[in-house]
Amino acid sequence: MTLFQTAPDGLQPAPQDARTLAAGQQITTHEVELALVEDKDNLMTALVTGLGLRSTFGHNWDALYDVLTDPAELPEKSAILLRHHEQFRQRHTRLCQQLEGVLLDAQAGNREQGRQLWLLTEPRDPEQD
Repeated sequence: MTLFQTAPDGLQPAPQDARTLAAGQQITTHEVELALVEDKDNLMTALVTGLGLRSTFGHNWDALYDVLTDPAELPEKSAILLRHHEQFRQRHTRLCQQLEGVLLDAQAGNREQGRQLWLLTEPRDPEQD
């Protein structure tokens, strides 16, 4: 059984072939690059880019939640891959906690709507341990 055959459950490590596995399950995948994020403005820009949000996106936590729980914005089955999540968490603990809180709330909101939102982090590189 693959990750995408189980219900989304918090932030989960992405399998090496996440995009391929997701495509096989008809799950839309978005990648958000966190490597260069230094503040909330940078983070919101990374989210706009990675999620393909409209220019009218409000650049705040409430707007992010609204987009992630809006059936007109994201397909019924979606996954967000947070690239360089661990490094981002180490550099910007509070900002990362805020982001994770909104993402987890949105995941729960989607669940209540009968929709699925996987929140994926890149797998750890064993050579870095």
